[in-house]
Amino acid sequence: MTPETTPGSCAPAPARRRAGLHTLCAFALLVAVGLLARRHWPVLESGALRLAGADHGWLLVGASAAAGTWVASALAQQGAVPHRLPAGRLVAAQFAAGAANQVLPAGLGAGAVNLRFLMRCGLPAGRSAAAIAVKGTVGALARGALMAVLALFCPGAPRLPHVPGAAAAVGTALAVGAAVALTRTRCRALLAAVLADIRSVHARPARAAALWGGSLGFALLHAAVLMAVTRAVGLPLPPGLVTLLYLAASAAAALLPTPGGLGSLDAALALALTTAGAPATAAASALLGYRLLTVWLPLVPGLVVLGVLVRRGAL
Repeated sequence: MTPETTPGSCAPAPARRRAGLHTLCAFALLVAVGLLARRHWPVLESGALRLAGADHGWLLVGASAAAGTWVASALAQQGAVPHRLPAGRLVAAQFAAGAANQVLPAGLGAGAVNLRFLMRCGLPAGRSAAAIAVKGTVGALARGALMAVLALFCPGAPRLPHVPGAAAAVGTALAVGAAVALTRTRCRALLAAVLADIRSVHARPARAAALWGGSLGFALLHAAVLMAVTRAVGLPLPPGLVTLLYLAASAAAALLPTPGGLGSLDAALALALTTAGAPATAAASALLGYRLLTVWLPLVPGLVVLGVLVRRGAL
């Protein structure tokens, strides 16, 4: 028995401590969000009433875009894998992964479902984890490139605030620390494996097209959901601006890993919309509509599909 394990324990003590710290931070964030929601309850209530009278046609467009995100996610996952996966079960797994993602922070739910699915499809555990890492890496690169293009050419994009010298120094120190961490043997080996898999995927143009197309489509379809909801509640923001606001908010929310981005994404989206000039009530309506179409309505069906896939041995 090692010093870091105890009888009946299946995880090292540092891992358990990190998991406990993440859980504590997520809980603290959710409590803070709850307090803010209570403080601004009249705005949220007005936003909910405005959403109840929203244009049903635009909400249907948003629901269709939300359904398309699961297909785009499946396409990206297929692009990260050398051999062909069963298309129907792959899309169903992405639907189930979205529901699982509302339970665990920082995409752990979706990652666990996809890892299990790929292993059930015959991939070794290491290759399955690498495929998920490739998908995540390309997804982040695609979002970053899209955000940079929109920030340059989108009219009316909010400008970044002035960054004090102290904050810039702290950011630089964090970047240097991350670079040093990546030079450690374990991190370097993992990064090398991911880069090798990315190169092997790009040796097959069809797989590369699926990987990049699915990653871009996933981000754009989520932005389309938000765009449709803003139109439904009478908030006519330019499509390019809404896309940029969504990408910026989701990038900021990733820094605070909560289940399904609950609290972090909500706060970031609300701030982004109000910064762009949206009234507080309209921003609350758009936020509630986006959450309704992407989280609350698919949650129970997604959990049902998750249970069916587990019972059938697909996960």
